[in-house]
Amino acid sequence: MPRFKARTWVIVLATVFALLQLANITGRDTPDSRNYLSYALTLRGDSKREAAAATIDYVCASRHAEARRERSVDVVRFRSPGPVGRIPEECRRELWPEVDRRLGAGQTTAHTVPFNSERFMRIFEARPGYPALLAPFVAVFGVTWGIWLSSVFVAAAGGVLVFLVLRALRAPTAVALTGQALYYALPVGTTAMRPMTEGLQLALTLAALWGCALALDGRTRTGAALIGGSLLLLFTVKHSQAMFLGLCLVAACAVIAVRRRRLDPALLMIAVVASCAALGTVSAAGLLNHPSTSESLQDLLAHHFTLPDRADPWPEFWRLELNFWVEWLRRQFLQPLFIAALAAGAWGVLRQRPAYSAFLIAAAFSGIVNQAGHPDINIGDRLIVVAWALPVIGLPLLLERAAATMVALETPDARPALRADRATNRV
Repeated sequence: MPRFKARTWVIVLATVFALLQLANITGRDTPDSRNYLSYALTLRGDSKREAAAATIDYVCASRHAEARRERSVDVVRFRSPGPVGRIPEECRRELWPEVDRRLGAGQTTAHTVPFNSERFMRIFEARPGYPALLAPFVAVFGVTWGIWLSSVFVAAAGGVLVFLVLRALRAPTAVALTGQALYYALPVGTTAMRPMTEGLQLALTLAALWGCALALDGRTRTGAALIGGSLLLLFTVKHSQAMFLGLCLVAACAVIAVRRRRLDPALLMIAVVASCAALGTVSAAGLLNHPSTSESLQDLLAHHFTLPDRADPWPEFWRLELNFWVEWLRRQFLQPLFIAALAAGAWGVLRQRPAYSAFLIAAAFSGIVNQAGHPDINIGDRLIVVAWALPVIGLPLLLERAAATMVALETPDARPALRADRATNRV
């Protein structure tokens, strides 16, 4: 496939994905979205009250649209609109009193609008990266379209990065385009579209994985710059995930070095950059007084600080952790798409690109660690979403292997080339 044609197909896939998202311009937000939006609005220059008004209007309009759509297909209530028209007014009556009370009490120093306690809002104050990305979109296009366009930009960029990772691994263009399409079609694309940090975390993780692939391919400095830059930006989005990813990449370097019985310059460069990023994350988080592990634990067990703090939270946490994974596995076995995709993706990268497999599996594992740090079954699968990097990159490689095997079986002259291609990708 000619180079210009490959670029055209990348743009076509991203454009088709964006057009499909027009079906859901509203209704994607979650309770945390309002905190990021209000942060972005204050970065735009809005006062606290202006930011609160715009954010509450967006949240209430979204609730109204979602309720109206649900009512239209309800087999009993679709005949009459019922109380749906009162939802925006009821929503404002729910949200404004709490905001007014906290603003009146002097909770005005943070960037976010005080929808919750100051202690809880500190979690979002430590994540300026996503609001900083959102702010120019909101400033130019308004709240509704600005949020939608920024989400499309982040999600589309994630798919393009999957393509770039696969091309850096010397996968055929068709295989790389398959990975991009999978990113958009699988649940990972839906999560990336939500106005929260997960989409940006995914994109930055994929950028770091791109850097690892380039470093293994001999472009060490470019790869190191991508890894370091991605982890630095990830610190501003969610500093705990930056630490998890950095440590997991260091562990991947150690596994490869043990397997090869040597530490080549590319591995050394990746290990140095990732370890510096992990140590820098811990140091910077302490200097900036970001919420600590114990504070995160209290947030989890005290239901966002609405209950009294636990005197000894760790025993409760480990009990909840065990219960969470038992229930999580039960649900996965009921609908095993995710674990099947993980297994197939791992098989694909281990068979086709074993030299790179440790980095991809390590990045996916950082998503599992992120979920383990907050075992709340009610949140859904968004905390573990980074683990989808494994199937969206590994599955196309599995298809590459199947296609190459079929060609080799049909064309005896192609078998030596197939064996040579496999040999070049071994550790």
